Amino acid sequence: MKDIVFTAKQQRCEIAWLSVCIVASFILNVIAIIIYRTEWKELWTQIVWVLFIGMILYGLSVVVRLIAFGIMRLFGKQSNRRR
Repeated sequence: MKDIVFTAKQQRCEIAWLSVCIVASFILNVIAIIIYRTEWKELWTQIVWVLFIGMILYGLSVVVRLIAFGIMRLFGKQSNRRR
C-alpha cells in the first residue's frame, strides 16, 4: 500500500485555507449582527456556529479544489496525447 505524505508546504497551505474560511465566517457573523441590529455579545456567544460554518466552507473549498484538480489533470493528459 502506498503511503500518503503531506509536506510542510502542503500543511501550511491547508492551514491557510482553513484560516481564511474561519475568518470569512466570522466576518459574515459581524455583517449579520450589523444587518439585524442585534447585540454585539453574539460575536462571542455564537462562536461555535462560526467555527461550524467555517468548517463547512473549508469542506466546500476542498471539494471545489478536488474538482478543479481533476479537470486540470484530465485536460493535461489530453494535451500530452496530442503531441
